[in-house]
This record gives sequence, structure tokens and C-alpha cells, in this order.
Amino acid sequence: MKRLPAALILVLALLLTCLPAFAEDTGLTVTDSLKLEYATQFSVDFCEGGYSLITIKNDGARFLTVPDGAAVPANLPEDIVPLQLSLSNLLISSTPTVSLINAIGALDAVATTTQEYDGWYIDEVKAAMDAGKLAYIGSYKALDFEALTVNKPPFSVFSTMLDSVPEVAEKLTELGIPYMRDCSTYESHPLGRMEWIKLYGVLLGREEEAQAHFDAQKALIESIPDESTGKTVAMFYITSKGDLYTRRAGDYMVKMLELAGGVYAMPDLEPDVSGTRKIEAEQFFMDAWDSDYIVYIWSMGGKPATMEDFIARSPVLADFKAVKQGNVWFTTPDYFQISDTLGAMILDFNKMLTNDDPSVTEFTYLFKLP
Repeated sequence: MKRLPAALILVLALLLTCLPAFAEDTGLTVTDSLKLEYATQFSVDFCEGGYSLITIKNDGARFLTVPDGAAVPANLPEDIVPLQLSLSNLLISSTPTVSLINAIGALDAVATTTQEYDGWYIDEVKAAMDAGKLAYIGSYKALDFEALTVNKPPFSVFSTMLDSVPEVAEKLTELGIPYMRDCSTYESHPLGRMEWIKLYGVLLGREEEAQAHFDAQKALIESIPDESTGKTVAMFYITSKGDLYTRRAGDYMVKMLELAGGVYAMPDLEPDVSGTRKIEAEQFFMDAWDSDYIVYIWSMGGKPATMEDFIARSPVLADFKAVKQGNVWFTTPDYFQISDTLGAMILDFNKMLTNDDPSVTEFTYLFKLP
């Protein structure tokens, strides 16, 4: 049997790569995929007919957006949740998720949330609650299922904290309310967290707005010189019980600091792990006493109003270099409630590290302790 010429084989191979891919076991033909630069915890495949297949990497959950007026594809695998567009009357538990939805101008699609009015720092959200367009539906641990049954949302989004209350997830399933776990906290890069805005752009028909917002925040980071300032920074808070928690070296806030040109004061503290870690005050002092700056997590750390209040949290603080030099900065109350402006937050870090003029107060997400 004659072999095909090498040139013909190459042409056939190129033609095959240009054909639409077939999404295994779904019966859907994939024509393109959402371009992601940093996020690794989700993917979106665009399929023929205007359908979009969303996959959450952490738990393998899959959702199919069905265009308005189109039918759910026949023989769709049972594990894929169809979502008929356009979506409205949503239950969004995660506050950072709400911030992303708000940033793309789709807050009207959200009807209920698990954060009480007094706990919100996003003006648009409070205005929606004042107008009766957005309602508190109970904490994520204790939802008002009776109200949800009366006005059943077609879709809901929770943070990974839902894992701590499996009975809530079970009840949502029992009521036929599909839910997605926003796993953005598992992203290793800060921009990976913010890139989840593109997923909500797909869900809510705001893809262009999502891309534009992401690009604008990314540009803020790219405006920062790609070099270290050499300035060291400690990040921590102290609870009302006196327990001290500092950021692990693998935390996204540490990565934000590094992108801003800073150096974390405790680089060897679990560099591959995110989140915070409890540490004895004496050990913390030994590791971080000579930090050039302190960034204190104000919303979790007792909210001291003066330097005296701050030092009262722990006696060892008075001997910190940053305290003696007046370089103690606090995060604003909304810092952990929003994910749509991480670029601006990183820019604030850079301003803190490079601005030696105390009269400059143009900060959005940090404030200096008087």
C-alpha cells in the first residue's frame, strides 16, 4: 500500500486542527474557548448554537448556558446543569462575587444575598437594598429556605465556605436550586482571582464589559516598575482574644505586595500555602520586628483608631521599627469584600512603599494610622 506524501499528511493534519472540537460526552461541538491569562480554576468552552459550557476545576461541576429561546440539548449528561438565559433573580452569597457582578453593570440580576445591610461597603449594593431590589436571605449557614421556596432563584453562587455547611448544599439540591462554588480563592495569582469576572460576564451576557474591566485593572499593575523597592512589610491582625494571625508567604496578599515592589517580612512562612496562620507574638516579633512597614488587617483586628490603641493589642508592637517610624497602615473596611479592583489595591501598596511625602493622601484601600 502506497504511503501518502508527507506534504499531503501535513495539509490533512492542519485541516483537522481547524475543525471544531467535540466536547467529550456532552454532545456539544466546541468552536472556541474563553481566553484566560491567570485563572486556572475554571474554563469556558463556547459551543455551536450559542451555548457555553462552564467547568469548575476544583469540584468538576459543569454548567451549560442555554441561549434565550433555545432548547436544552437532548441527551445532555446529568451532571451538567443547564442555565436558561437570560439569568435574573439570583442568590449570590459571596461578597467578592457580588463586587465582580456589580463591576460589569449586572447587579440587577441579583435578588438575594447572605450579607446583612450593615455589613456591606459597596454603595451600589446598599442602594439596591434601600430600593427593595436586593434582600438579605439569611447567612450562608442558615438560609431562609421558606422564602427561597416562594421565590426560587434559577441559580446561586457561594464561596467555598459552603463546604463547611453540607446540609445547606443538600437543602439547595432538594429544593432544585442549582449552585456553583466560586473557587477564586484557590487561584495562586491575584489577577487569577479577579479574572473570574470573565466567568460572570459569560453568565450574565456582559463579556465585553468583563474583559474591559479586567484589562483596565491589569494595566494599573503594569504601570508599576518591575523592580523591588527593597522595603519589607509585615501583614497581620490580632483578635479580641489576643491571638496573632499573619499572612502565609504563599498568600495572595503577599503576591500583591510583591507585584507592588515590596518584600514580605516572613518569606519562609509556608511559601506554598495561602491564607493566614496563627503565630505566637514573641516569635512574630523575632521574625518581623525590623519591617519597614506594617499592613494591619483592620477589619479583623479589633479596629484600633490610634497608635495607642494599636500598641495596646500587644506590648511587643511598641518595639517594631515600623511603629517607631510611623509606618503603620491599615486596610480599609471593604478590603476583603471586593475583588474587582485588585489592580488598584496593588497600586496603593506601591504608593505606600514609594511615597515619602506624608502630605499625599490619595489612597483608596489603605489608610495610615495617625
